Amino acid sequence: MPLWRHGAFAEDVWTTAGDDADLPESRVIVSLARWRRDALAARGDVGVALTAGPEAIAALPDLVGLPLIALNFAAFGDGRAFSYAILLRQRLGFLGELRAVGDVLIDEIPLMLRCGFDAFDVSSEATLRALGEHGAPRFPLAYQPGLAAETREPSRPWARRLA
Repeated sequence: MPLWRHGAFAEDVWTTAGDDADLPESRVIVSLARWRRDALAARGDVGVALTAGPEAIAALPDLVGLPLIALNFAAFGDGRAFSYAILLRQRLGFLGELRAVGDVLIDEIPLMLRCGFDAFDVSSEATLRALGEHGAPRFPLAYQPGLAAETREPSRPWARRLA
């Protein structure tokens, strides 16, 4: 799937490996189950793909030192990956690449950016088309705090102007 990173389409240098596939010697994304089973924590070029659930939330502190965490948006109505992103960035201090995977929609990208995502593995044809034609949408005002630099709007103290 095409990867959107830092405002443009980019080459994906990571390979996703299934639970029974051979692992490449270069950067690879594996499931949480495989990461635990194969004891891949010592390898410095392994990222983990997470799908929201009790096992994923419990594993977040163990994954902070990884270079990449891919959070799966399995369905439009499931926003737990937004919460996981905030937890990883704000509370746990995750500094690696935070990638949104799955049902990534164009109108959710600004909020994903505010939550700490920096890469998007896009499968939606409509989102791909919109990104290619107009880039990611930007909203100058927000009503809730985010991780990005922002200032309070003088005329509306509850609003925040994004930098």
